[in-house]
Amino acid sequence: MQDFIERMPKAELHVHLEGTLEPEHIFALAQRNNLKLEYSTPDEVIKAYDFHDLPSFLKIYYAAMDVLITEQDFYELAYNYFLRAAQDNIVYAEPFFDPQAHTCRGVNFATIINGIHRAQVDAESNLGIRSGLIMCFLRDQSLDSALAHLEMCSPHLDKIIGVGLDSDERDNPPEKFAEVFRKAREQGLKLTMHCDVNQQDIVGHIWQCVDDIKVDRIDHGVNALEDPELCAKIVQRGLGLTICPVSNRFVVQSLTASEIRSMLDKGMKATVNSDDPSYFRAYLTDNFLALQKEGEFSKAEIGQLCRNAFEIAWIDETQKRIYLDNLNAYLKGL
Repeated sequence: MQDFIERMPKAELHVHLEGTLEPEHIFALAQRNNLKLEYSTPDEVIKAYDFHDLPSFLKIYYAAMDVLITEQDFYELAYNYFLRAAQDNIVYAEPFFDPQAHTCRGVNFATIINGIHRAQVDAESNLGIRSGLIMCFLRDQSLDSALAHLEMCSPHLDKIIGVGLDSDERDNPPEKFAEVFRKAREQGLKLTMHCDVNQQDIVGHIWQCVDDIKVDRIDHGVNALEDPELCAKIVQRGLGLTICPVSNRFVVQSLTASEIRSMLDKGMKATVNSDDPSYFRAYLTDNFLALQKEGEFSKAEIGQLCRNAFEIAWIDETQKRIYLDNLNAYLKGL
């Protein structure tokens, strides 16, 4: 089973580039940018990853980003992820980035996106990994800030494929950002939103995503299972759900294996992803392996989870068919 999962061609649709910042890279960037860290070694950084819910995770997560300053920093951040993705046989990815977490520190928007874009170009050329970039808005910041960053992105619309919504969900429902998502849709961008596991009013938030914002997919979304009508609506619209088992275990003490199997049984397009793999110490293959072990998933079920990711990816139908044909050939060859 491990060999089967490791060799399987994969797509990843829910990974935060800032969440791939490894402790060793934090130290290297701090030294290059003349920044003093409160930790003496990379191991001390890992030991500080003492989080048990979303707010405690975000506190550590945002503090580490201070080392990202130059275009080269953002290039290395993204390219290092693609190097690691290649080890997991990821052939296509749609990573997130959070520009507000950097512009608030005085980093220019163009610095961020140009560095990431160069890494995407090089990853396709050098590693054979294609990717589409998703710009996320921080939901604990204002609508005006989100609108301002969509405007900042206007000269770079050719570098992104969609927009998302992440960060602390408490008292920050999807409808708060309806205007900026409407404007993004008008500019031809795809839409997704985080609906984190077991958050306050979470089922209502998922309904807002589906009915009001009319997203193209949902990030996390496990709590949709609490409402059969909502599940039916998600299936009817063919909406994908990008689930992150290992990060779920940190936040809600469960890999949500039974919930993922329920989604498959209902015909929901559940997928497996790594979320913030540096912090949760698990990249995509690690997530598949942990999920398979806990839920005793069959090869057919693992294959379907992988197939779902390619099916809901925001790529043209010709390229999608190539990826699916390659995956199906791999699965059939077994």
